[in-house]
Amino acid sequence: MTSRPYEATEHDFTVDTTRPVLDRACRAAGLNNRHVSLLRHHSNAVYLVGQPPRQVVVKIGRPRPDRARDLHDARAMVELTGWLSRHGVPATGLLDTIAQPLHINGHVVTLWHYLPQHRPMSTAAMAAPLRALHEAPLPPIARPRLDPHAAITRSIAASRILSTRQQTLLLDRLDRLTPVAAALRTTPPRLIHTDPQHRNTLWRAHDQAVLCDLDDVTVGPVEWDLVTIEIHCRRFGHSDYDAFCRAYGRDVRDWSGYRALRDLRELRMVTTNARKSAPNTHQAAEVLRRIERLDGAADERWRIL
Repeated sequence: MTSRPYEATEHDFTVDTTRPVLDRACRAAGLNNRHVSLLRHHSNAVYLVGQPPRQVVVKIGRPRPDRARDLHDARAMVELTGWLSRHGVPATGLLDTIAQPLHINGHVVTLWHYLPQHRPMSTAAMAAPLRALHEAPLPPIARPRLDPHAAITRSIAASRILSTRQQTLLLDRLDRLTPVAAALRTTPPRLIHTDPQHRNTLWRAHDQAVLCDLDDVTVGPVEWDLVTIEIHCRRFGHSDYDAFCRAYGRDVRDWSGYRALRDLRELRMVTTNARKSAPNTHQAAEVLRRIERLDGAADERWRIL
């Protein structure tokens, strides 16, 4: 009797489960996996393979319950990457020597050209690629409409670190913010990144900033992206937010819906991390600390996960 191949679940998304996936992806792409370093292992597992001048980033997605939908979304993302390139949106590029995406052990895997980074990303530099994305025409590629209410509800239900009291607290907060989520669906649709931040923007040659982590590019209000950057600056201590506003041409804090959208976006950040964090880890401790302080000072610092 032959056993079925192992397929990971979101609850065992660890280096032990993603490293074999990396090795299979390297074999499929003809890459030498002798030199490998882990860049990040949270929302996705991100590995750097090879040595200069030929290095490749291998991105392994966190498994989702709906495997068919996961693969469909990844294929749409690959198509979208080409669309963005053709319309002049500065973004990272996929490796073009292998058909993508790959699907290995329940994980969606993509391979990207590596951009070596020699200095931190500035907040102001993020404005140009983000504005280019917002001004790009809507593609003939099906993209889901931003739906933070559904995403927050799913994350609360899937989290392994939340008590019943904390679940109730978060759901009550979401109920109070439901009118904000409903109003978002009436705004003019644009392409948005959904999570623009310093770790999702990279330097390319000639000091040009480009967007990366394009998995969740979708259709929604540009204010969602703008308030995301504002939150990252305020909560994580990044500087130059005023310079970003000048470069982009708008300060979202002047918008009448800013405070309500800020609270909704922060709730989405907290609940997403609650879903991704394993019990009894420093990530879980930080998420629970944020939850208890949601009604505290808006400028209270968060620790980066």
